[in-house]
Amino acid sequence: MGKIIYSYYVLDLVHRGHLIVMENAKRIVGTGGLSVVGILTDEACMEKKPRPILDFDTRFRIAKALKYADIIIPQETYSPMDNIKAFKPNILIESMTHGEEYIKNMINTVSPMGIEVISFPYFDIFKSSTAIKKRIKKGIKK
Repeated sequence: MGKIIYSYYVLDLVHRGHLIVMENAKRIVGTGGLSVVGILTDEACMEKKPRPILDFDTRFRIAKALKYADIIIPQETYSPMDNIKAFKPNILIESMTHGEEYIKNMINTVSPMGIEVISFPYFDIFKSSTAIKKRIKKGIKK
């Protein structure tokens, strides 16, 4: 079997940034590899953020409909460590939106396990789901 890559998302509002990260993750492992995607449960989200607008089942089903993910699994905590231990990926995808300190800690935690961490930069043109929700609430159009 090829490489396994793990990435995780709330996926409350799917935007171009999500799709680009998932597409690139799938490209990194290639046709023989697996792209495993964790979808945070409502409880996992609320460790750091407000409750998502869409319920977990809906967000999970949306993820299953995307062609870049081979396996979709629930992520029960904000940290991906339980799923990392279960699936033993070769590569973990992190978003720079998690912050430099969080990513450094994750690298220090998973590197001894032989897991490479690839962090994707945050591009303002993609707009985070949180930023999109704020714009909707304010009624701001672009």
